[in-house]
Amino acid sequence: MSFTLAICSEMVYTGLPHLERVERIHSAGFAVEIWDWTQKDAAALAATGAQFTSMTGYTTGDLITPDGADDLVRTMHQSIPFAQQIACPSLNLHGTGLGEGGIPLLPVEVVTGDMWLAAVRTLERVAELGERHGITCVLENLNTQVDHPGTPFGKAADTLALVAAVGSPHLKMNLDLYHAQIGEGNLVELIRRAVPHVGEVQVADVPGRCEPGTGEVRWTFVAQALAEAGYDGVVAMEAFAADPSSAGSDRALEAFRAAFTV
Repeated sequence: MSFTLAICSEMVYTGLPHLERVERIHSAGFAVEIWDWTQKDAAALAATGAQFTSMTGYTTGDLITPDGADDLVRTMHQSIPFAQQIACPSLNLHGTGLGEGGIPLLPVEVVTGDMWLAAVRTLERVAELGERHGITCVLENLNTQVDHPGTPFGKAADTLALVAAVGSPHLKMNLDLYHAQIGEGNLVELIRRAVPHVGEVQVADVPGRCEPGTGEVRWTFVAQALAEAGYDGVVAMEAFAADPSSAGSDRALEAFRAAFTV
């Protein structure tokens, strides 16, 4: 069993221009993930020869309000040409748009039954969009205790329930194990339950959101659990390097590779 290992280019080699980060990651043998595409040059990214596995697939919107749902679908549609130009097969989304510092633009204290129904309807539209364009949309779980307070459907269990309810091959779960460890724990059981619905896995250690080996999670055990559950897709390090220097980023990439080479 082997995974496609990817690195989030927004969080490592932070002293370098973004394009140089992509080139460093690619030259080290990893695929690349990006966030906001609106400030990037698709042609320049494609020219690096890097494999792109995921990008943020919307710029505004949410799952639960009528106008927010329309904005989400509209801006996902706008994101598709960029994704196609860099041959990126996955568009990532959340329960609501995130602002400065990851704070949700539409914070929610209590998620109601009507919100659940609205989210399913919105995600059905998202899945239809993905089917029309041959892409996979992935819904990411986020923790609300540390990084993203007030995000609706933040728990992995909630994200999994929504994806399962839609039941489309063009809507999958982005299982972020950093967020899940903070929000729920019990990662191996979560993996076993979620894998049939997972389109991507993201990792960072806890606490600190840095590379494997800097926190409390035994990532080699988690990697083995993913493999035993039959997962063979993308595993991405969405983590800062504990040492922010370029040499520190080099070491972070190698620590990640060692943990997830199964």
